[in-house]
Amino acid sequence: MRIAPEGRPFIIGAWLIAAALAAVVGWPAAVAWLPIAIWVIAFFRDPVREGPRGEQLVIAPADGKVVSIIAIDEPEVIGGPATRVSIFMNVFNVHVNRYPTSGEVSFRRHRPGAFFNAASEKAALENEQSDVGMTTVRGPILVRQIAGLVARRIVTDHGMGHHAEQGDRLGLIRFGSRVDIFLPAGTPIRVREGEITKAGTTIIAEWS
Repeated sequence: MRIAPEGRPFIIGAWLIAAALAAVVGWPAAVAWLPIAIWVIAFFRDPVREGPRGEQLVIAPADGKVVSIIAIDEPEVIGGPATRVSIFMNVFNVHVNRYPTSGEVSFRRHRPGAFFNAASEKAALENEQSDVGMTTVRGPILVRQIAGLVARRIVTDHGMGHHAEQGDRLGLIRFGSRVDIFLPAGTPIRVREGEITKAGTTIIAEWS
């Protein structure tokens, strides 16, 4: 199983704790800790994702549940009316994020903030977040990584000018979070609220 490199210190730490519990407290304590040590490995898994590709498709940037689809104004990248699709990742989802389309990174911004429940609308306004705007052959898009209630680290891999391929890794958010994608108003959306998505696989929108 492929593991995101950001997870190595946490995985090593979890298993060192298991070893210490076995040595100092005894095997029952180590066995009780074992599910957490295994979960830490699972949390940082980075599976190979294959699926539909094409310039007319917008692929989910995150594993999780679609918690809202709303009309909104987005002045920075879209430059006006947009549709925002929000995907909430719980602690059991794969947390590696992927580029929904191919294109050039044309906008980057990191904003420090609070750590409210990522599924709430308050999180979109006040939580720590990282924006990746892209110029694509079909128009601009914005991907926003938002920290959650227990998330304390957003990793965004690339800077301005990077040419991204659809489905490539965009970054990672540790321990529960949310990813929003903003598309120009009128873009046909292919998912509904409550639907489960897989990064790099689920089609969330399709340009005509």
